[in-house]
Amino acid sequence: MAFSNPVVEAGVAGVTALFRERAVTPSEAVEVYLSRIERLNPRLNAFLAVDEAGARAAALASGARWASGRPLSPLDGVPIAIKANIAAVGLPLHAGIGAYRDQIADHDAACVARLKAAGAVILGVLNMHEGALGATTDNPAFGRCHNPHRFDFTPGGSSGGSGAAAAAGLCAAALGTDTMGSVRIPSGYCGIFGLKPGRGRVSTEGLMALSWTLDNVGPHARSALDCRLVFEAMMQGQAGAAPSDASWAVLDFAGQVEVEPQVISAFADRVQLARDLGLAIETIRLDDYDFGAVRRLGLLISEVEGHVVHEQALVERPEGFSKEFAGGLAWGARQSAPRLAKAYRELEATAHRLRGRLSDYAGLLSPTAPQSAFPFDAAVPVSQADFTALANVAGLPAAAFPAGMADGLPLSVQVMAWSEADAIDLADILAAPVVTPPDFAG
Repeated sequence: MAFSNPVVEAGVAGVTALFRERAVTPSEAVEVYLSRIERLNPRLNAFLAVDEAGARAAALASGARWASGRPLSPLDGVPIAIKANIAAVGLPLHAGIGAYRDQIADHDAACVARLKAAGAVILGVLNMHEGALGATTDNPAFGRCHNPHRFDFTPGGSSGGSGAAAAAGLCAAALGTDTMGSVRIPSGYCGIFGLKPGRGRVSTEGLMALSWTLDNVGPHARSALDCRLVFEAMMQGQAGAAPSDASWAVLDFAGQVEVEPQVISAFADRVQLARDLGLAIETIRLDDYDFGAVRRLGLLISEVEGHVVHEQALVERPEGFSKEFAGGLAWGARQSAPRLAKAYRELEATAHRLRGRLSDYAGLLSPTAPQSAFPFDAAVPVSQADFTALANVAGLPAAAFPAGMADGLPLSVQVMAWSEADAIDLADILAAPVVTPPDFAG
């Protein structure tokens, strides 16, 4: 199943090929996406603000560069949307929090500035879980964002709008943020690719943080190549390197994390594909790693740091925070200095153990999440970030990629590696085809 419009089907790399061939102009591509947003977003609620004038002006300038044969980069003219906690001058910057509803960014985040310098067109701002503290994107201030594969199901979070918009073809790619899995979980639930870069590889300057310790900015897209192109336009610094000729580790999580049967089956299929392709595979256990305890450690740090970020607004505009979000931040504020010091020490020690355990491998394969997308009215699984938090704690890159479908919902696998290139390359090799959500194919 594919999108009926060739511009949307082309994604990032394909649409610039169309620009190069003069089959489509950037302005025409932007109009395709603006039309789809107008027609399809009212049901999906992925976009919270659309910058029609800005997108059209940027596309016109890009068109002139392509016409003169001097595009700025492989992203020149590509329509990209950004999560509502990432600053883009003139656009809302509220992180899905009602207290900041009227706040407009007066500068670009570093990652957005890099995308604009590469010629990318910013379409607008995307829905998210309130304050990035959660993984359902059932937002009390801005409304729930629906999974494009099934209405009234979560798209994941906290970058739910980013995953949903990219999967539904409302943008060529989207930026999200990832504190303990918030790029990869929605990419997994929505059936696309998502990359969490290694710590420090994409600047978080201009991000309304949840946790400055754990936050990362990363792309969502419908192909591994598209993720690579967006990441490369934003990246800084040097990546790590895997040991030469190293095998890939496969996580044995039995008895540690409860995983839905269809997720286990999809994971086993991808691992078997890796073996069939001749990759060296070794199954490992992380017996000294307590998945639940580490998830709670990350939550503690996030709620403590999140309270620091929002302390003033919590006093001045308490009505702009949901009871749940405010309660989590208040819990963070109550933590003692010794407990917080111990948490940071344990985070560092856990990262050291993880990196040491994986030092002989090219990387680690695991499910992205223990479950697929679920209804908004269902109980929220506490384990959603059990696998994804590994990469945030270790500071390593990780990519989520499609692993098939079950009962009409996407399944996903994650690869954590020493470099973004290795993670993206393996994701590309092992991924199942991306399935276009039926209601958004036209």
